[in-house]
Amino acid sequence: MLFDSLIVKLALIGILGIGAQWIAWRINRPAIALMLIAGIIAGPVTGLIDPQRDFGALQQPIIKLAVAVILFEGGLSLNFRELRHAGGAVLRLVLVGVPIGWGLGTMAAHYAAGLPLGISALFGGILVVTGPTVIGPMLRTLRVPNTVRDTLKWEGIVNDPIGALLAVAIFAYISYIGPDRDAVAIGFDVAAATLAAGGLGALLGFAMTSAFRRGYIPEYLKVPVVLVAVIAGFVAADLIKHETGLITVTIMGVVMANRPTQSTAALKHFKEDLAVLLISGVFIILSATLDWSVIERFQARFVIFLLLILFVVRPVTVLVSLMFSAMPWRERLFIAWIAPRGIVAIAVTGLFALRLEDFGMRDADTLVPLVFAVVITTIFAHGFSATWLARWLGIDKGKGDGVLLVGANSFTTALGVALRDLGLSVTVADTAKFALRAVRKKELEVHHGDILDEAMQDSIDMLQFQQVIAATDSDSYNALVCADLGPEMGTDKLTQTGLDEVRLSRGRGHVLFNDGPTIDELQTRVAAGWTFAKTKLSDVYGYEQYRERLSDGGTPLGVLKPGNRLLLFSVTSRPTAEAGDTILSFLPPEPPPVTAPKAADPAPQPA
Repeated sequence: MLFDSLIVKLALIGILGIGAQWIAWRINRPAIALMLIAGIIAGPVTGLIDPQRDFGALQQPIIKLAVAVILFEGGLSLNFRELRHAGGAVLRLVLVGVPIGWGLGTMAAHYAAGLPLGISALFGGILVVTGPTVIGPMLRTLRVPNTVRDTLKWEGIVNDPIGALLAVAIFAYISYIGPDRDAVAIGFDVAAATLAAGGLGALLGFAMTSAFRRGYIPEYLKVPVVLVAVIAGFVAADLIKHETGLITVTIMGVVMANRPTQSTAALKHFKEDLAVLLISGVFIILSATLDWSVIERFQARFVIFLLLILFVVRPVTVLVSLMFSAMPWRERLFIAWIAPRGIVAIAVTGLFALRLEDFGMRDADTLVPLVFAVVITTIFAHGFSATWLARWLGIDKGKGDGVLLVGANSFTTALGVALRDLGLSVTVADTAKFALRAVRKKELEVHHGDILDEAMQDSIDMLQFQQVIAATDSDSYNALVCADLGPEMGTDKLTQTGLDEVRLSRGRGHVLFNDGPTIDELQTRVAAGWTFAKTKLSDVYGYEQYRERLSDGGTPLGVLKPGNRLLLFSVTSRPTAEAGDTILSFLPPEPPPVTAPKAADPAPQPA
């Protein structure tokens, strides 16, 4: 009786969805795979959740609005700066790859799965999407070249509305009653609706960013206003033509991602909180819609269709599209394999399957088990083989051994030079171009921008860094860097300079050095002549001998282990140092040697 209550079911959906995401984060596995398992257990296995019974007529609107918000969030992550790495490849995959993938997918569905040609064409259009909700988490666990990363991300988000529009066009054609069906007229109708929807999305994006910059919307209302604008834009476009709202919300997100909004915090909360919650909930609902009668409709010939999707349709589409491009062939092969489908494919297929059934189309009911089979197969095949394939192809950059220094000043410049001399890759990040000039003169890598914004937008590969040291002149910002990056990188990789007790700040990461000096004290020491020095330990000269000979006031900063693994000394951490390790120390200047005073010249004697 407890689970008969709708409010209990809603709570259960939230617990299952967020719980699956948390477990996936802990074990470093695709979250969508665990959400799929959780939804199947809650749906067809135990019968606790039956979306058709529990939500009734609200099921479709809930799913459609959630997909709209998810695609808007995807558009927010598309910054045009990334196209300098992948612009040509993305253009090829859209202009050339979509028609090829659609044609091959249609033939596979018709000849292998045995679907009617019209339904096959509709399903082939949907399958050109490549699940950004799956690719995003997958890319966060991979260190591949920026070209590969940006190509997969842009392709996944851009192709989502394109696949939906192909399905719209095919559905319009096969559902048009009468002998005088005109493909040209139908195509013109869909194109006009698409342009209208895209224009509406661009208008909303410009309106939102302008309102934010001019202060027309208070900070606490920005996320609600954005959410309402996304839903309103989607519904307005959908009234013009079904599924064109996906174009509206995607374009709106892209416009807002590439125009200054001065509302980074609001959009960050939108991306991190609302989108994750909706992805979790909707995918639990969708996977719970399966029932045993649907699963039993899965036929042996579908296996051949799945094999064609994996080993023929995707590889041929990518390799032909990227033929004669400047992208290295190893990267092309990797992209040719990676194409997991996700929530958009399931949601759009589910919607069209219901419409095709209402229209009386034969075999329309087989689309739901077939799309779930595609999603499950591609998630497990691509999600669990991506790391191995990247290593086999030689494009995996391996475990990052770089060090990120946040804040450009005299201390971080001197520390960066010392770490570089140890053989480590060093990057100094700051928002001020002027402060980075001194760093550039030392021939260190620099990053101009707010590191928190860059990490949020995935425009910087944080996996390349084994340590992050926040050393700006703001204790609060240093603590914020450690707090925000901690869940993704691990708190053991985040260190900040000492805290000014007058400010009563509390740190979120480790505090650098055993005595925890503030950044002001460290810069004062550098100005006074303090320097960094390295000491190689051996069986004869060990850590105890090092400590005994450490000059007064000197302090160890870190230990470099074999394999370029850097461990830092902090107020709460004392890494062990053994023979073969190198210790980096921060030492005061040596005092000038003491010399005996010269004897006074004898007084001249009178002649």
